[in-house]
Amino acid sequence: MVTIPGAPLTSTGNIIPLVGFGTAEFPFSSSNEASRESALHAIKLGYRHFDTAALYQSEQPLGEAIAEALRLGLIKSRDELFITSKLWIGNAHRHLVLPDLQNTLKNLGLEYLDLYLIHFPASLRPGSGFQFGKEDILAMDYESVWEAMEECQMLGLTKTIGVSNFTCKKLEKLLETAKIPPAVNQVEMNPVWQQKKLREFCKEKGIHITAYSPLGAKGTPWGTARVMDCQVLKDIASIKGKTVAQVCMRWVYEQGVSVVVKSFDKDRMKENLDIFDWKLSAEDLHKIERIPQSRASLGEMYITEKGPFKSIEDIWDGEI
Repeated sequence: MVTIPGAPLTSTGNIIPLVGFGTAEFPFSSSNEASRESALHAIKLGYRHFDTAALYQSEQPLGEAIAEALRLGLIKSRDELFITSKLWIGNAHRHLVLPDLQNTLKNLGLEYLDLYLIHFPASLRPGSGFQFGKEDILAMDYESVWEAMEECQMLGLTKTIGVSNFTCKKLEKLLETAKIPPAVNQVEMNPVWQQKKLREFCKEKGIHITAYSPLGAKGTPWGTARVMDCQVLKDIASIKGKTVAQVCMRWVYEQGVSVVVKSFDKDRMKENLDIFDWKLSAEDLHKIERIPQSRASLGEMYITEKGPFKSIEDIWDGEI
């Protein structure tokens, strides 16, 4: 079993494992037996950080896997795990945040989360489901929603709180009124979208970055084939005797951020942990740094003339 290194979160000191297991299997399904079995196998391999969300509908299968792992003695207590989930944007309103978290905990069968994130910097009309129309998209009241997130932490229902898909500008706005700063910003990050500006900003503010789509999430609505098809990465992998996925994972790891990777293939799940006993050379890193940059997850579904985002530039504040 692999022991995965961790990093302390500045705002709380809690340790986040630097490689996590993602559960976003598209299309999303709440009755995904593969999700439960894969999470259980991940625990056997040594994964201790698990990433889920109300949107993914994977909270219940993950909770079942955790209960089974405890029953089998694969872990001695729930405290050995680091569980992240996310606030559904339809509930991104002050009075709905706590009920959303309580429902997440019910789905997982847990008493607390390690990390609770605002999934996206927008809101929907209260009660909007996972299928929503353009007319449902609203601007988020950052101050009141974050106050509710802070209450969730103070109640002990989550050890830490953070955000996902926030730009430098949106983080600045949040920090203007936050009493507890976000511990984490989970964003798209890989060799084809390196997030240099955002990483520098977050480092300055003591906000830890977690990378999603480290391999590009090919085949999903938010993904791209550019990462796995990148010739620079293929050449480095060939010379190293590693896979392109391992080169991507190692690169993200060497940037000092945590990474969430999703694969339900048992061989790849093991392969994705084989990144700790070798390094990329200075030449490798220089080659990767020169890869043309392009964001894959654009969030076009949030663009509407009457809503808060009238263009992709509005969503990402020019960080595209």
